[in-house]
Amino acid sequence: MQQSNVQSSKLLKLIILALLGTVSLILFFVNFPLPLLPSYLKIDFSDVPAIMASLIFSPLAGVIVVGIKNILYLAIGGGEIVGVTANFLAGVMFVVPVGVLYHKFKNVKSIISGLITGTVIMALGMGVLNYFVILPAYALLMDWGEMGHQAKWWSVIAGIIPFNVIKGIIIGLLFVPLFVKMRRWIEQQQAKFV
Repeated sequence: MQQSNVQSSKLLKLIILALLGTVSLILFFVNFPLPLLPSYLKIDFSDVPAIMASLIFSPLAGVIVVGIKNILYLAIGGGEIVGVTANFLAGVMFVVPVGVLYHKFKNVKSIISGLITGTVIMALGMGVLNYFVILPAYALLMDWGEMGHQAKWWSVIAGIIPFNVIKGIIIGLLFVPLFVKMRRWIEQQQAKFV
């Protein structure tokens, strides 16, 4: 009987993660560009379900939701491999610190600290990855030729880093009040799966 309950719990967890991944994909399509930044950089709220998964289950669950969203996006022909990989890496860098700090301290301060830490890690991490890997990969994929140092540097400093900072701030401002309202429910869900 106990084994049946464990299997049911694992199946339910898998279903919830799949649903959160699907909701994340839908939210990915609700996006908007920021003025003064390149138009291909768009703010979306698809990381919110991943953050919820990381709070209810674990940081790894948040990574799984980010992965499901990106796999589904790639499967429907919504993007190419470089952009989808970049989105996955940005999501992981943002979501994991929130989940780790929340599970360590379990309070609103840990959510705020996690969102700030995730924003900094995402902005700096994506800046470095774009300079050394993602922008050169795009240049190769699009047959632009080799990107020069100045073009990459300008793209990172004037586009990638500010975009990720603003994205983190916007999602944080949305998520903190959402967490405050849903905290009791999140804790009830945690209790079901522990």
